[in-house]
Amino acid sequence: MNVLQDAQAMGGELAVLRHALHAEPEIGLDLPRTQQKVLAALEGLPLEISTGTNTTSVTAVLRGTATAPDGRGAADSPVVLLRGDMDALPVQEAGDLPFTSKAEGVMHACGHDLHTSMLVGAARLLAQHRDRLQGDVVLMFQPGEEGWDGAGVMLDEGVLEAAGRPVDAAYALHVLSGAVPQGQFVSRPNTIMSASDGLYVTVRGAGGHGSTPYRAKDPVTAVAAMVSELQTMVTRTFDIFDPVVVTVGSLHAGTRRNVIPETATFEATVRTFSAAARERMMETAPRLLRGIAAAHGVDVDVDYRAEYPLTVTDADETAHVAHTVGEIFGADRYHTLDHPLAGSEDFSRVLGAVPGGFIGLGAVPTGIDPERAPFNHSPHARYDDAVLPDGAALYAELALRRLAHGTPRPALPATGTTQTGRAHG
Repeated sequence: MNVLQDAQAMGGELAVLRHALHAEPEIGLDLPRTQQKVLAALEGLPLEISTGTNTTSVTAVLRGTATAPDGRGAADSPVVLLRGDMDALPVQEAGDLPFTSKAEGVMHACGHDLHTSMLVGAARLLAQHRDRLQGDVVLMFQPGEEGWDGAGVMLDEGVLEAAGRPVDAAYALHVLSGAVPQGQFVSRPNTIMSASDGLYVTVRGAGGHGSTPYRAKDPVTAVAAMVSELQTMVTRTFDIFDPVVVTVGSLHAGTRRNVIPETATFEATVRTFSAAARERMMETAPRLLRGIAAAHGVDVDVDYRAEYPLTVTDADETAHVAHTVGEIFGADRYHTLDHPLAGSEDFSRVLGAVPGGFIGLGAVPTGIDPERAPFNHSPHARYDDAVLPDGAALYAELALRRLAHGTPRPALPATGTTQTGRAHG
């Protein structure tokens, strides 16, 4: 059988693994039960396995046994990395699936249980087809994608050198519970996802009685102005064709309605789509906030933290993805996104060091309108097990074909466009 047929034959096993992972989700960099399940699923395969020291990651290297047509030796053969993230989110799952999360307030709302299962499937497929593998594959099972920079931790621990020589290309899949029809693969060359930074603001005033605000220095009114003016600043300072998105997701002040508090705080996410806009925002936002604080006679501490960089794919590696999808599943299964997604990814750190691709895969359950389906991170998000074999097969074929070619195929014109601007990171 070929790789896709082999993947379809193991679809039931991958679903069992996915359900086990979904029922016991874990958050952050420490995922001991998840790591145990992955190690058990990889047992018996011809892999060189190591685990992280600062995180419960799993890195597995599969050595190819095929001889390259040009006679190059193992030391000269290319290396491909495949990433699957493993962590869940602090979300209380809604619904009554047979494998609903058993962890209170924790859910695989972003589909990482599918990514992990697909990568296990790819490991099994590549081991089965090891005699076709003209190089080595690094399997990167990564904790802490959801705001913990697990990719950065794994890079620091040497995942890109796990095969004994540098990785030549890297690929990651991400399922989508809405916006993209089931079974459709989407990507785009160059910028595919925004950079994401954190803005942490504390305003310090002077507390007092609600009846005499003139005797106090009210931090609440200052914060209200800051939240509003951040939005105005974006529309009046930045080009709409190089957008900036500022979202205040946390705001806290006070204890009772008749007490003016001493302090007020808020936290925001800042997303940008170019290095120039990102750098400008780092200067502009703090200056604006300090000016508002001065106008209100209060003090302000502004902590602007650079977090995830832009996720930038390589044009030729993205063409390799499009070719591979077309040849394995049919050209109608691949579409080029017409603009970047507003979500962010720590796989951006891998793609900043290694050329590669990032691919979305629609996993909307059968019979549900993708445009109406709850999107990633929703407590109602649902993902169809039917996509597991396809994801595993694509992972494996990307590696097999990239290693056989030695270099990526040149980029081709887009095969189609799909519009989706929803964030999933």
